[in-house]
Amino acid sequence: MTQHLISATKAHRYPRMALGAAGVAGLLLVTACAPQENQNASDESPVQESSFAHVHGMAVDPETDQLLVATHNGLFTVEEGTVEQVGPVNDLMGFAADSEGRYYASGHPGPGSDLPNPVGLIESNDGGKTWQELSRQGESDFHAMAVSEEGVIGFDGTLRISVNGQEWTEAGDQIQPANLAALPDSPVVLATTQEGVQRSEDGGYTWTLPKDAPVLLMTAFADADTAVGVAPDGEVHISRDAGLSWEATGGTVTEPGAITAAPGDEDVRIWIATAEGVEFSDDSGASFSTLVEAGEN
Repeated sequence: MTQHLISATKAHRYPRMALGAAGVAGLLLVTACAPQENQNASDESPVQESSFAHVHGMAVDPETDQLLVATHNGLFTVEEGTVEQVGPVNDLMGFAADSEGRYYASGHPGPGSDLPNPVGLIESNDGGKTWQELSRQGESDFHAMAVSEEGVIGFDGTLRISVNGQEWTEAGDQIQPANLAALPDSPVVLATTQEGVQRSEDGGYTWTLPKDAPVLLMTAFADADTAVGVAPDGEVHISRDAGLSWEATGGTVTEPGAITAAPGDEDVRIWIATAEGVEFSDDSGASFSTLVEAGEN
């Protein structure tokens, strides 16, 4: 499976606090286990709040340079600071896309939706305007999701992989990821865990923990070699070798909720959703400015 949309999924937002090693481990473990909950639709129905108050995932379309933001209130596009809602109001907990214009999502149905709860894996072939059921309806709520060269990988309490979006195989190594990141034309997948950022070279079937792997809340690929991530304290990190090693960029954000990245003219461009809105860097994470403030929709 190939795609050219750069996708990322959410690591749950955490309160601003100083976390020791034990606290960070517990924080990531709670996040990883959260998808096992199967709440009623009435409990998960989106409420009237800022669209950016609860961001679950983001992606950048390299053809249009449009930022896609998957939220508790559905899918939004951000272009030159303008925010527009696309399609129905569903709680999109996981979000990814492929090169043929398909979007994949998971989560919970919104008010008036005929989708089951949880929605399992759903897809859109019209830019998010409508969604169709693919598989695991009423069974899976993939809070962590990505699409690699090997197919869709998602975590709903069990790490699962599908080459066609319909039939699923459980990964041989059952890690507990808070966040998954992949690229369309690569089998490499990154997973944030309480042990550190783990790495797979076979689409998520097997995993290794690189030496000195940092504990990050979420990661995203900009290209096949370059990945970015955010630590629990908001410190931004970058990897130039597809997640084998990491270094701090010098930039920080507060209360990160989701991340995505894309190549720039010279440096890496990074978007991070926070409690304040969407922060943007065009200097590989050295500095950030607010692209869209929360409530601008």
